[in-house]
Amino acid sequence: MDFNASLRRAIKTGKVLLGQNVTAQCIESGSARMVVVARNCPEKFLEMLKSRENLFVHTFDGSSVQLGKACGKPFMVSALVVVDPGESDILSLKRA
Repeated sequence: MDFNASLRRAIKTGKVLLGQNVTAQCIESGSARMVVVARNCPEKFLEMLKSRENLFVHTFDGSSVQLGKACGKPFMVSALVVVDPGESDILSLKRA
């Protein structure tokens, strides 16, 4: 599975929200199906994620700049949440 291609497909066909604040809101509301964080995501945010049970968190093998580029955005993305994967197979990472 090509993670970057799956991520772009999820962004295009599903519902993927970018940013730590929106990600935290989706976790609170229970709508988060998967959280992706950059390797350099702030420690305080990572601690909050670790305190949550039954939350699937994938660490992107790259910086927030690289995660932003993988999303097709011209800015840094340290965290994102997949609410609906659309036609993407990105949630198959849960089984890997």
